[in-house]
Amino acid sequence: MQQLSTKHLLGIKGLNEADIQLIFETADNFKEVINRPIKKVPSLRDITIANVFFENSTRTRLSFELAEKRLSADVINFSSSNSSVKKGETLVDTVNNILSMKVDMVVMRHSSPGAPHFLSQNIDANIVNAGDGTHEHPTQALLDAFSIREKLGDVAGKKVAIIGDILHSRVALSNIFCLQKLGAEVMVCGPITLLPKYISSLGVKVELDVKKALEWCDVANVLRIQLERQQIKYFPSLREYSLYYGVDKKLLDQLDKEIVIMHPGPINRGVELNSDVADSEHSIILNQVENGVAVRMAVLYLLAGVK
Repeated sequence: MQQLSTKHLLGIKGLNEADIQLIFETADNFKEVINRPIKKVPSLRDITIANVFFENSTRTRLSFELAEKRLSADVINFSSSNSSVKKGETLVDTVNNILSMKVDMVVMRHSSPGAPHFLSQNIDANIVNAGDGTHEHPTQALLDAFSIREKLGDVAGKKVAIIGDILHSRVALSNIFCLQKLGAEVMVCGPITLLPKYISSLGVKVELDVKKALEWCDVANVLRIQLERQQIKYFPSLREYSLYYGVDKKLLDQLDKEIVIMHPGPINRGVELNSDVADSEHSIILNQVENGVAVRMAVLYLLAGVK
């Protein structure tokens, strides 16, 4: 069996192109599995996985849990809101207590950038980063690129515009790394207050006009405004943001080509995306959700083989 070059999935930075292609090929096989009448395989029957979430999550947690159960793993779920973390227990102590119950793998989401990296140096299990602060969200980037490959045949040579709140988005950073490794051209677009100062050093194009970005790209990955991460105001109002950066059908109809619309969810309908776009034939948003399970199955399966 081919193996990943790494024991953990901490970020896209730690993967090479061969790793990403191996994940995609494995996900192709698992996608067939989850579309069969019997959707389970016994691949991880002797593996126990802990989902350790220090931050709220609906889609990512459900997607990982479903992926684990489809692989026949034993699953335990931990959420910090009703745990001893509230009593002052440290991250390493919390995870070590979980590991002493003979857990093989930890899927972790944490609000502090670098938390999974720190953990990987202090514990023995495989770690999968399910999002660390505003830093990375590797499985989201993998499923996004997998969805582009499925829709357009290949990622190499495609033009992808990431539109919206780039500053607070871990999805944007992981997507940039992943798309570039696969040979795509990347542009970011949003209000100047929501673009990180270092962004052009990542080798991406920068555009402030959403119409120009849409005219340039083959695929638009539209991100939501992350109000929960913003301590100060970065733009006058949501209405104003929607007016200048919202993507609606009228805007798409002005383009001289068809483009693919993506969104990592949850969508703020009427802000960054109108329903007439989110639910249109341009959109592959629900495909992304379905592909998320297959890609996460692939990641867990491949990491379980690297001890």
